[in-house]
Amino acid sequence: MAIETERADRTLIVRINRPEALNALDVDSMRALNEALREFRDDPELLVGVVTGTGDRAFCTGADLKRTLPPRTSFAQSYFAPYEQSVDDGLYVRAITLSELNIGKPLIAAVNGHALGGGAEIALDCDLRIAGESATFGLPEARWASVPAVGGVSKLLRAVPRAVAMRMILTGERIGAEEAHRIGLVSDLVPNGDLLPAALDLADRIAANGPLAVKSLKALAERTQDLPLTQSVAVEQLLWGVLRDTEDRVEGRTAFAERRPPAYRGR
Repeated sequence: MAIETERADRTLIVRINRPEALNALDVDSMRALNEALREFRDDPELLVGVVTGTGDRAFCTGADLKRTLPPRTSFAQSYFAPYEQSVDDGLYVRAITLSELNIGKPLIAAVNGHALGGGAEIALDCDLRIAGESATFGLPEARWASVPAVGGVSKLLRAVPRAVAMRMILTGERIGAEEAHRIGLVSDLVPNGDLLPAALDLADRIAANGPLAVKSLKALAERTQDLPLTQSVAVEQLLWGVLRDTEDRVEGRTAFAERRPPAYRGR
């Protein structure tokens, strides 16, 4: 299967499995990735997702250029069509615009090898990115007379210093894992063989926290980034109030007093 999923306790591993194409995505695999992440979003037993690629050569190299040629229908037709039809009619980027899925749980990109074009955009759509030593990142669309279509420009400009982002965007050049770590594009740099264990360890540490608090923190990060500081702080106070009387918050304080690990129930 082009997209494989595996449960590891309360974490879902979503693996892009087209190593023969450097994990580039055709339309069917884009749809399958979208569906796998929808199922993750809607499964109350799953708390954290890890997105990675098969093999050590590529995380994802974006759209499979050989299998995503321009359609006969016009852009206007596909743009205003329902989701399924629009994807069929060539607006396949909708299937990998993960921000439109409104996933309220943390996603970790475990980047093995190349994350280019749409692959870099998928990684940028994740809340955390960790990289193996052989990882590379790039938005090469300008080289192929195109532009990123899944938020790559906007999200890269928010993730790293503007001058660095603009150099990557305008030249189409890629950067290596060490540079990505130096500029803060990734939070962790690990040996290739330790990548998935490191991602799962990070997922376990997140999943051990209060589930409602984790969802609230993700919501805060997403909804306040464009707000003035005073409004952002006001939203923080509201969500603090929402959590104040929950069972989990009481349990957290009780566990701290009793010097034991908390047993959260997401209530």
